[in-house]
Amino acid sequence: MAFFSRPPSTNAAVRIVAPPTADDVPKTASAPPARKDTTKRECRNIHIYGSCKYQDKGCIYYHPSRPTTPPPAPAAQPETPSRLTQAAANAPVFVPKNLPAGPTSPTPSRAQAQTPVTATTLSDSPPLTEYNDPYDPNYYYYHGSGSEGGYGHDSIEGQFQAMEVGAYDDYDVMQPVDYYPPQPTFIRQPLNYHLYTLPPTAPPPSHFISPTLHTDLQVRSETLHTGPASSLGLPEDINGYHTLVPLENTTGERRKFGNWISTVYRATGKDGRGYVLRRIENYRLMHEHAFKAVEQWSQLRQPNIIALHEAFTTKAFGDNSVVFVYTYHPNSQTLQEAHMKNKAIFSGRGQSGSSPAGLVPERTIWSYIIQIAEAIKSAHDAGLAVRMIDISKVLLTGQNRVRVSACGIAEVLTYSPALAGVSTIITTLQQEDITMFGKLVFELCCGHAGAVGASFPKSLEFVQKHYSPDLKTVALFMLSSPQPHQQKHIGVVFDMLGSRLLTEIDDLQNGMDHLEGELMSELENARLVRLLCKFGFINERPEFARDARWSETGDRYIIKLFRDYVFHQVDERGNPVVNMSHVLSCLNKLDAGTDERILLVSRDEQSVLVVSYKEVKACIEAAFADLSRR
Repeated sequence: MAFFSRPPSTNAAVRIVAPPTADDVPKTASAPPARKDTTKRECRNIHIYGSCKYQDKGCIYYHPSRPTTPPPAPAAQPETPSRLTQAAANAPVFVPKNLPAGPTSPTPSRAQAQTPVTATTLSDSPPLTEYNDPYDPNYYYYHGSGSEGGYGHDSIEGQFQAMEVGAYDDYDVMQPVDYYPPQPTFIRQPLNYHLYTLPPTAPPPSHFISPTLHTDLQVRSETLHTGPASSLGLPEDINGYHTLVPLENTTGERRKFGNWISTVYRATGKDGRGYVLRRIENYRLMHEHAFKAVEQWSQLRQPNIIALHEAFTTKAFGDNSVVFVYTYHPNSQTLQEAHMKNKAIFSGRGQSGSSPAGLVPERTIWSYIIQIAEAIKSAHDAGLAVRMIDISKVLLTGQNRVRVSACGIAEVLTYSPALAGVSTIITTLQQEDITMFGKLVFELCCGHAGAVGASFPKSLEFVQKHYSPDLKTVALFMLSSPQPHQQKHIGVVFDMLGSRLLTEIDDLQNGMDHLEGELMSELENARLVRLLCKFGFINERPEFARDARWSETGDRYIIKLFRDYVFHQVDERGNPVVNMSHVLSCLNKLDAGTDERILLVSRDEQSVLVVSYKEVKACIEAAFADLSRR
């Protein structure tokens, strides 16, 4: 039967046959052909690979002896013996003391240890199926730890064992990339981010990008999918929100929102996204018009204000409660928890409890001022008052990224029909926003929540000593009382910021460039996953098992051989080669469709194909299109 049912193309199969010998050539034209002697037929593995791994395991074909040339012995060293001594062969296996705990190579049996080992030169060693992969950073480390020249069997075995053990180890980008010793295995397998393509240029440092961005995103994802405890007794569903997890302490001392006890929960909505449910306990809503402020806040979308989605009343907790739904930002914390918890930088008596190194950097405070001022300006332009410029309500959601939370709650809890719609009330509340903003700046500079009050002179002296005059001027303007017949406006704060706004914009642009670079490194995931999915769709489909034209002929046969070339390589001992660098290199070349040619060998070693990545890519597209039409 022919190997292909389709017409032969440029990359047709080539049958490998042994060259004719003197016994195969007939002496005369009329003489009958001589009978072939299979015991004298030369093994074709000698011509393909240079050696036969079944030579000493019962191979019936002829294996010619290869001439060996002993290596020249160095003049200053004694001549190397051709065989090892019995004592050297029975020597115990060397185990370094600084080897980390983890899986080790199996100890050879006593029968194997007593087998004499013949010293061979580099020219006598059979060629290895493993090649020097330029994408493999571990090649020279593992190949240089064996016998002379790095070609010993111990070094090869150690290479594959180290690849199998350390293929999914953590990678620290801050460590020098001199070598990668084998690390212990973990239960979880974190992603190897260093295996993907790097951005064209190194991303610039940014004020808003954490140096541990990947780890932070992983932790946020795990926090978002953490399940609740079964003994909390929380309702299973509240107005379409389920899987409630409390984010605050529900026993003992409880937090209060004004005069009402408040509890914050994380929940999952109908769309599968995470939300925050802030519940006000034992509150009975008397007027439905109080939710008008919720409608106004739900239409406001500003990067420095946590979005309010809706509010509703419920009795699912066993009482009359009102619940406000906000966007959830995992692992966020308040400015009080981030900068004042377990710190005593300044006390009301003017004493310094720690060195100035514990202060919040001035660059960070300026960034907070700009972001909070933007939130206040957006709310004031919409005819609203924030009323939540408090150190326990402003959340730190990322690297130097702050957002104002709990907006719209105060309007509902303090709603009065007599004061609804009065413009002077909104103006007064907006003036209070700026005053609360100045108080927040002094609390951040001094490091405690009582900076403005009886100890204000000491706080002002502390700020004047450790921060610039411009920061003190801005904080005093926001904290001062307005002039008669003249109201303070948040726009004046932006006029006082000056060139610091340009610094903030530069940091934002650098952060965007950094994120684009990180996104470029993750593009490999989508491209390679699409290729692997096509491989899974095409190769060896069970419903086409009886169709001879499907997986063993034509384009599908080439794809099958390429799959074996990428994933099913073995070393000279027949052990699987687990080399992620080789896989990623081949898949990237396949996706790009390069003209580089590779050698594909069938599983029975009876046929060889020489094709390019471009031709293999065309075969995959044709086979996938054929499968899609079916």
